[in-house]
Amino acid sequence: MAISSYTKEYLLVLSLLSTAAAYAFIFSDDAERSSRGDLFREILRDEAVARLDELGKVSDADGYLERTFMSPASVSAGNIIRGWMEDAGLRTWVDQMGNVHGRVEGMNASAEALLIGSHLDTVVDAGIFDGSLGIISALSALKVLNTNGTLGKLRRPVEVIAFSDEEGVRFQSTFLGSAAVAGILPVTALQISDKSGLTVQEALEKNSIEITEKNLLQLKYDPGSVWGYIEIHIEQGPVLEWLGFPLGVVKGIAGQTRLKVTVRGSQGHAGTVPMSMRQDPMTAAAELIVLLESLCKNPKDFLSYDSHCNDITVESLSSSLVCTVGEISTWPSASNVIPGQVTFTVDLRAMDDLGREAVIYGLSKQIYQICERRSVSCVIDRKHDANAVICDSELSSQLKSAAYSALKKMAGEIQEQIPALMSGAGHDAMAMHHLTQVGMLFVRCRGGVSHSPAEHVLDDDVWAAGLALLAFLETHMM
Repeated sequence: MAISSYTKEYLLVLSLLSTAAAYAFIFSDDAERSSRGDLFREILRDEAVARLDELGKVSDADGYLERTFMSPASVSAGNIIRGWMEDAGLRTWVDQMGNVHGRVEGMNASAEALLIGSHLDTVVDAGIFDGSLGIISALSALKVLNTNGTLGKLRRPVEVIAFSDEEGVRFQSTFLGSAAVAGILPVTALQISDKSGLTVQEALEKNSIEITEKNLLQLKYDPGSVWGYIEIHIEQGPVLEWLGFPLGVVKGIAGQTRLKVTVRGSQGHAGTVPMSMRQDPMTAAAELIVLLESLCKNPKDFLSYDSHCNDITVESLSSSLVCTVGEISTWPSASNVIPGQVTFTVDLRAMDDLGREAVIYGLSKQIYQICERRSVSCVIDRKHDANAVICDSELSSQLKSAAYSALKKMAGEIQEQIPALMSGAGHDAMAMHHLTQVGMLFVRCRGGVSHSPAEHVLDDDVWAAGLALLAFLETHMM
């Protein structure tokens, strides 16, 4: 998913930093420090990295990583993760949406549970860290407690969930796994079809999971039984690398809307229809896409000011609004045919929900005007909506302290504060926010590259993530 623009303050800081400082925060490999028992290098780094590599080889495609909802590779990955959960001392099960759970009850099984999670699915031609890092870091931290004999001393239940779908690649509907647990997945989602015509329900049944409207509703956790939700995830952006920090705490997640725009014109022969007589949906779509880019680069030039769109809203949009056209398809898609139909997607994100709605309204109005002028028809379908999420301030403060503690153990004295960032990418925490308070830690990734085989996290940064979560569990769950 795309990342958002950054605040003016961040931009000022980043402009003063050089690429030479990108990896300024490199941990000492001092023999005495690395041999200390409280760093748990073998579990939190070496084994975790090996597991990331192993999971990265579980793919439905030859030559690149692809794992979509309930595909053979996804099921295999879930089985592997379930084995790692049991290795960490957790009781495991798979629910009716394919989510893999591992839980330890601790000293008080009736207390509100801490949930920790991320997703096991990937995009097409993915990197190995997106989603998987959050699951493996959680299991590594709990394995340390199990190895130390302190897992049973947790004062509340802790449950790790490997969500079956976050990316929404197969069924074009994000958060199938976490939305079911949070209780916000509509029963109509079971009848969404993939490109082969197979529905979500049929994909589950094909893997011996019987899902009905009734037991879908039963997947929702009782809010009174949950204390909070934590997610560790790669940043998918360049800020931490540019600041030279391995970890950052997440302040909030941008809201997002996905649209599908269908433009229909008059199909015809490429050599015989005069230019002046064409009703070409391709050229119309091209103008619409350029319009989208202009609007999102300069929202203040396009939006009308009213009770829902004021100076504060426009200022927020100017620093956080991002828009992407990721898919374009044509029919009949032949080089010598004027297409009869063009369809493209729009992914639109912003921290301000009212501002995002204002952009959608302004964009839609101008799309229809352009289509009318070009004598083509346009249909705009809203495929996905998620409001912006603000992470819980107290939970974020606790995660920030845990990250600081971990980095101090690994690198010695630290002068700077742990960075706080906004996320332009969507995460399972957006769905879980409907159930409970949420907190997130970001992990530095090289070049800010994600959704690509070039996605990379330093081994020591994987170590830092696991150590930070361990510090959080030892400080706040015991």
